[in-house]
Amino acid sequence: MAAPKKAVAPKRAAKKSAPAKAVARKTSASGTPAKATATKTSASGAPAKATTRKPTPAKKTAPAKKAAPAAVTPAKATSAKAASAKAASAKAASAKAASAKATPAKAAPAKITPAKPPRNESHTALVRRARRINRELGDVYPYAHPELDFENPFQLVVATVLSAQTTDLRVNQTTPALFGKYPTPEDLAAANPEEVEEILRPTGFFRAKTKSVIGLSKALRDDFGGEVPGRLEDLVKLPGVGRKTAFVVLGNAFGRPGITVDTHFQRLVRRWQWTDATEPDKIETAIGGLFPKSEWTMLSHHVIFHGRRICHARKPACGACPIVPLCPAYGEGETDPEKAQKLLKYEKGGFPGQRLNPPQSYLDAGGIPAPPLGATIPSTPAPGASAPGASASSSAGPAPGSPAREAG
Repeated sequence: MAAPKKAVAPKRAAKKSAPAKAVARKTSASGTPAKATATKTSASGAPAKATTRKPTPAKKTAPAKKAAPAAVTPAKATSAKAASAKAASAKAASAKAASAKATPAKAAPAKITPAKPPRNESHTALVRRARRINRELGDVYPYAHPELDFENPFQLVVATVLSAQTTDLRVNQTTPALFGKYPTPEDLAAANPEEVEEILRPTGFFRAKTKSVIGLSKALRDDFGGEVPGRLEDLVKLPGVGRKTAFVVLGNAFGRPGITVDTHFQRLVRRWQWTDATEPDKIETAIGGLFPKSEWTMLSHHVIFHGRRICHARKPACGACPIVPLCPAYGEGETDPEKAQKLLKYEKGGFPGQRLNPPQSYLDAGGIPAPPLGATIPSTPAPGASAPGASASSSAGPAPGSPAREAG
């Protein structure tokens, strides 16, 4: 009975091992489950070595899988080219949009500048704005000074009377001959009117001015002992002397505060909307209420300097103005910086100033003294400024760089 059992055992083992080999072949043909069949056949023992040798075709099929991406690579390249083309077109579109937006960038200063102050601007806000403008002008014109040459109060009062309806430059070119011949009030009071008229002819309205300067000289001789009074009520009694002239004399010859309301001052305070008054007396009162009395004299110099150099009557140089963010009238003049630079006058434009003998602080700041009558004007315009003329004679108009048609 034991013999048949031994014959059956090999057959069962053969049946179990045969499928194992078939599985091993199938798995080797596919290549992927080779490792899994190896673990199964290792349990039977003998076929384990055969299954471990079969993974060789799997290595050959591996390049086939790697070759598949090679076929895809051109597609990715084309897609990359398409993407780069789209990116290039997007950049071009953005560049066009940027250029379109860049065009209005020239008008940026107009957008940055504030709108005109509201009509309901409080008095406190007006005071702050006005004082800030004065501080800014003080930084721009630290050398501001009276632009009439004088050595004593008598020369200053006479020069101020002569400056009506003309420029300080023309007065400064004329007074050396006048004071050289008539140095004191007594001398001018006794002068021949025709001789004085001939000297004053370049200033315009020379007959009326001759009458005024001779008349005030007689008043100084007869009523004030040949001395210029230092009180407002006395000064306005002199022939040809009004409040403007009186404040010029008080502020610059006696150190007493005063507001000089000349044509430049009137124009600028209205542009800045400090006041809407048009009469000098009312302007003086309105502006005097915005500033402490101690600042009145230098305030006048700052405003007048700015009016003569930048904020002109007909063509304000808005593009070169240092107080643009504070000016409600920005845009009334030339806003292009290069064009505005050519409108600057006196030292701001590289031209001679109005005084033949200016203060040293003005010279230290780069100011150029004005030439006497008939002298050659130095030609040193600033960058962007046009060169001045060659000379200024007694028969010619005011020297280039001066406001020829504006009262000084």
